[in-house]
Amino acid sequence: MISFEELTQQNHKIAELSKVLSHIIKDREICDTDVTCDLFFDFVSRVQEHLNIEDREIYQALLTHNESRINNTASRFLSGSAEIKRVFKQYLKRWCHNNKSLRIKDHALFVQETNDMFNLVLQRIQDETEHLYPMVKEVELERQAA
Repeated sequence: MISFEELTQQNHKIAELSKVLSHIIKDREICDTDVTCDLFFDFVSRVQEHLNIEDREIYQALLTHNESRINNTASRFLSGSAEIKRVFKQYLKRWCHNNKSLRIKDHALFVQETNDMFNLVLQRIQDETEHLYPMVKEVELERQAA
């Protein structure tokens, strides 16, 4: 199982990239650079990887737990993960070409939708930190005590 330190590091890097990118994309000329594109797709890749790791390594123990509070929280986070993946897929289809380059026809709309996506991801990170990870730690401590 992935450690909380690794999950926290992933979240930190994702948050850092989103904050940097939110400033970079404001300048239309900078949006068209390879550097911005590389940072952007690094962000996308890290978010997708993080969600996949959580899907694979965290939810199973929570969904099978005998406490409904834990099951319900796990279900909410799992459905939230699916929703973020769906939003990401639509976003990438609209603004990216072959997951290799950005395709920006309306810069103002791109900035708005990208910042909305960043806010969605940053809210998810905060929710994980405040609600999901403490619950996973609680379940792990129960398992170790048993």
